[in-house]
Amino acid sequence: MDRLYRVVREGHPSFVVERAGGVYEAVPRGATIFDGYTTGAALPLDVRTATLLAPVRPSTLICVGLNYRDHAAEMKKALPAEPMLFLKPPTTVLDPGATIRLPPGVGRVDYESELAVVIGRRAHRVKRAEAWQYVFGLTCVNDVTARDIQNREIQYTRAKGFDTFAPIGPCIATGLDDRPRTVEGLVNGVTKQHSSSDQLIFSIAELIEYITFVMTLEPGDVISTGTPSGVGPLAAGDVVTVSVEGVGSLTNPVAEEEA
Repeated sequence: MDRLYRVVREGHPSFVVERAGGVYEAVPRGATIFDGYTTGAALPLDVRTATLLAPVRPSTLICVGLNYRDHAAEMKKALPAEPMLFLKPPTTVLDPGATIRLPPGVGRVDYESELAVVIGRRAHRVKRAEAWQYVFGLTCVNDVTARDIQNREIQYTRAKGFDTFAPIGPCIATGLDDRPRTVEGLVNGVTKQHSSSDQLIFSIAELIEYITFVMTLEPGDVISTGTPSGVGPLAAGDVVTVSVEGVGSLTNPVAEEEA
């Protein structure tokens, strides 16, 4: 398994690979990293202290609402018959360590810790049995949500679409399979969400089939698969972390948006 990080090196974005305790240059085999890569020179770099960027800037960031059985029970809602989809605009994407900004006057804003899939090749009407052939890797997403707005409106676009409302990272973990993975959310070091992707109502393969019947996904696009139970509010001064087994931890501070 590799972990691909996008870091700032010598003032420029650059992909590096963490493998077996070492960090190496990631050398694309084609025009982009999604064409495959090899490892280059070893680097004296510690990804824990490096300046990290969101590992992808997706053209499409599609999310799935109410896709964990425990979260549906928490929200007192029936299990959906089909995946509930919504989009987050590219301006929601936030780097690891960057600040989630709470917009003025919107009321309660919640964290939602999620396992996300990064698409590795153009995907159009993919069959479920072939879905994992289109997965480049897995990452973490925090589907930050203006909950009061969501509760007032039928559509999710406004509640989910504020700038900084989609931290992604810290890396893309490649070479993983579809076995269940622990998903956790922590606020100020206290565990608020602790579940497993075996709680998913619709599996990753089912989601890829369902979504790509509607829209073509391109390399670097992201499917965020839903959040487990334990969602809750954020406040200025908080530090929120999303952790996914096999991927790592995505941490962001929270502050009021300046006027």
